[in-house]
Amino acid sequence: MQDDIDRPAPSETETLYGSDALAVMMRKLEVPYVALNPGSSFRGLHDSLVNYLGNREPQMLLCLHEEHAVSIAHGWAKVKETPLAVILHANVGLMHAAMALYNAWCDRVPMLVFGATGPVDAAKRRPWIDWLHTSRDQAAIVRPYIKWDDQPASLAASLTSMMRAARLTATAPMAPTYVCFDVTVQEQKIDALPQFPDPDRHVLPRLPSVGPNDVAELYDMLARAIAPVFLMGRVSRDRAAWDRRIALAEQFGARVVTDIKTAAAFPTRHPLHAGTPGYFLSPDAGKVIAAADLVVCFDWVDPAGSLSQAGLGTETTVVNVTLEPLLQNGWSLDHQAFVSSDLSLLAAPDAVVAALCEVAGIGEVGSALAYAPIARTEITGDTDRLLLLNELSDLVADAVADKDVTYMRLPLGWDGAKCDFRDPMDYLGYDGGAGIGSGPGMAVGAALALAGAGRIPVAVLGDGDFIMGATALWTATHHNVPLLIVVANNRSYFNDEIHQERVAKDRKRLVANKHVGQAIDNPDVDIAGLARAQGAVGFGPVSEVDDVTRTLCEAVKLVKAGKTVVVDVRVMRGYSEAMSDGMTQD
Repeated sequence: MQDDIDRPAPSETETLYGSDALAVMMRKLEVPYVALNPGSSFRGLHDSLVNYLGNREPQMLLCLHEEHAVSIAHGWAKVKETPLAVILHANVGLMHAAMALYNAWCDRVPMLVFGATGPVDAAKRRPWIDWLHTSRDQAAIVRPYIKWDDQPASLAASLTSMMRAARLTATAPMAPTYVCFDVTVQEQKIDALPQFPDPDRHVLPRLPSVGPNDVAELYDMLARAIAPVFLMGRVSRDRAAWDRRIALAEQFGARVVTDIKTAAAFPTRHPLHAGTPGYFLSPDAGKVIAAADLVVCFDWVDPAGSLSQAGLGTETTVVNVTLEPLLQNGWSLDHQAFVSSDLSLLAAPDAVVAALCEVAGIGEVGSALAYAPIARTEITGDTDRLLLLNELSDLVADAVADKDVTYMRLPLGWDGAKCDFRDPMDYLGYDGGAGIGSGPGMAVGAALALAGAGRIPVAVLGDGDFIMGATALWTATHHNVPLLIVVANNRSYFNDEIHQERVAKDRKRLVANKHVGQAIDNPDVDIAGLARAQGAVGFGPVSEVDDVTRTLCEAVKLVKAGKTVVVDVRVMRGYSEAMSDGMTQD
């Protein structure tokens, strides 16, 4: 995955620059890759990464857009739970990246973002361009949705800020940090490399242990509960933690609810799993929650909204386990409504689960419980229509049936009844901010992180999401990253068709016009052509069952051979009943 470069070994007599020290500091922070789209504001740092470090660790990931650079780092973090580095060009690159940074913030992932600005000293600015690319407070553009930022004025301060940013982004609750380098600091000559902050002397802060009294109180609540329910939200990819969640639920007979907004948190076919995971609460899950006498929210996204949707009564005891209060601010309302709770623990969910298991003396995960099979959607013999999304989900599952697969993304219309997650790496969740265009980049980053793990990386994306972010694929093909993207192509921004349909009905206007300004046709976009233009293998469009089956099987073989593959599958416009209900609820 490494680009070839011509470079002699560094000479002891070589002239050194501030950016050489910044590059060395990046290596000391042990980030394996730095994703970037080139820019003159960090030309010094770029040279140092290539010609001083030799484009070895951290290795550059060239991206065709700044939003892709951040999305790739986001996808990486969802697998590894550690930060990649990103470099953004001046204020204009930061503005390009803003949406992707918001996604990463909402998804609570770590990311080490470096920026650059033209000379802060006006006397050193080149005419025109340096003035355009210099900001007095550059981070103000994104400050409401990053964890910490700095714009240091010296080399020593820059190195210290890099260390601080690395430690803060990796401390729960995690979110991106941003350090902006003055071009003058990068390009100043230095006599020798300075003394660097020592990563071994700047260890990650440890979160306080869960108090024994708090654990005992929650344990007693669980022991007394007749119908406990766990809402499992943002938890780790650690397999041992996954097993403890299963063991805890089985110990207390707790029903478990998960969703598709976040990564796999509990086996979806386990007999204790309630309802189906979705972007909105499924009716069956809502009934289970409504009947609960104890609900424990483990960093659940929007607990107040979910409990309200379920119609939970005020007599039910609610426990909220989350670190969210440490990251909430007044600009971004992604913290959702304020949930009522009888016990609130400022702690990581996995730590609380581990403490409860220890108190309960829970050992092995129960193995006698039979997991339910996936219900297939019967495909009729009607060949005059396109596939339903549910039918496509079955065909994708068939193509990877005998393989370990990681679903890196699923589209909004996906039916949770098709989710068969038995391992924490089976599914990585959505993008956090519920925007559009992040899917390809996040798929590339996640697939890069999964390289060598023996898993088939699969992303099922909507056509709008894919088209917006298609050029992110170039980075995958350039660096030989194997992955499979299946585009569920309904030739529409269909999510908004549902909203337009509801508005038309409410106003007693023509529903037939809901597609206007939404449909992506006349002309159709050549999805496979877009993929091939980035160096990927592109198939489609395909729509017949046999063609889809054959194409998906061929695509999986190519991914196993190291290829980046995109399959354009034409599907009918429409969502599952649960999804449609959620999108149109009052």
